Amino acid sequence: MNPYQSLPSRSFWRTAVAEPEMRDIGEVWTPKFGLDPDDPVLTAGSCFARHLGPALRDEGMNWHEVELPPPGLTEAERRARHYGAFSFRTGTIYTAATLRQWLTWALTDDPGPDEVWCEGDRFFDPYRPSVEPDGYDSAEAALAARRSTLAAMRGAIAEAGCLIFTLGLTEAWRDVPTGTVHPVCPGTVRGTFDAGRHLFHNFTVAEVHRDLCAVVALLRAANPRLTVLLTVSPVPLTATATGAHALTATTYSKSVLRAAAGQLAQEHDHVDYFPSYELITGFPFRGVFFAPNLRAVTPTGVAFVMRHFFDALERDRNGTRPRDRTATASDRRADADGGDLYCDDAVLDHYRAG
Repeated sequence: MNPYQSLPSRSFWRTAVAEPEMRDIGEVWTPKFGLDPDDPVLTAGSCFARHLGPALRDEGMNWHEVELPPPGLTEAERRARHYGAFSFRTGTIYTAATLRQWLTWALTDDPGPDEVWCEGDRFFDPYRPSVEPDGYDSAEAALAARRSTLAAMRGAIAEAGCLIFTLGLTEAWRDVPTGTVHPVCPGTVRGTFDAGRHLFHNFTVAEVHRDLCAVVALLRAANPRLTVLLTVSPVPLTATATGAHALTATTYSKSVLRAAAGQLAQEHDHVDYFPSYELITGFPFRGVFFAPNLRAVTPTGVAFVMRHFFDALERDRNGTRPRDRTATASDRRADADGGDLYCDDAVLDHYRAG
């Protein structure tokens, strides 16, 4: 007798991966904890994370969108202002360091730097430069809007049951005078790049793990019952500031994020990892869930990921075979912009040679 003789078939490559049809590969995730349908669930992270909230809502779960759009906006205007994408109007959060920064501001007395960027007669928040595409009337209005978001975050975290955070990148730009991290390189979406002030940094596994530990500590101090579900975005880097090939830079970034998230999940019962990255990029799936640009995930790919997510929760909750799922509204909703509206780093493609 040896330990392998008692393992389920999902633990062996041949029976779990090689023999089943691609779409029949299952049981890739065994949830550590359930998600109560009535418990508020928060979502944040990279541009891939924008799919999670609407999918949760379509499944009848209590996805909590903290800041609702004012009346009178068209669908295009709501999307441009990042309503309906993430629980918080922080804009896209690519790195663990940026999430730590937002949570520190929300859960302490520090609202962040009071600097704003001015373009003509409009003012922009450097830490969410694309959330209000037309900017604000004044610097104070921009800072007041950030404080409003921080207050909304604080209240939502106190009541939530789970935060789902999708890690996107390891590459970031640090602001030397303030010690902060920008969501995207200044001088791309907004602002002006200053080589003496804005320094590139590529986070390591140890650094990402450190920031995620701080994130969990902040969340649990504010709400001791809150659980954290981590996942890694399958969307590749639009561009790398390392000067390396985009393929190897993407492999580094995703490997670091996957390792740090997996380590944290092993260390804490209240932290789990869901394999959205593996379900899209794993070679058994042959890249069929990517659009022709090999970057954007198709609606079919999103639906595939979410089917695995909900099937695992149902199997864990009921101990029975999950029901057949037809496409939900969020599965069928294709982005006319290829999804780049919510991806601040998509603008980097504009700067490529030629």
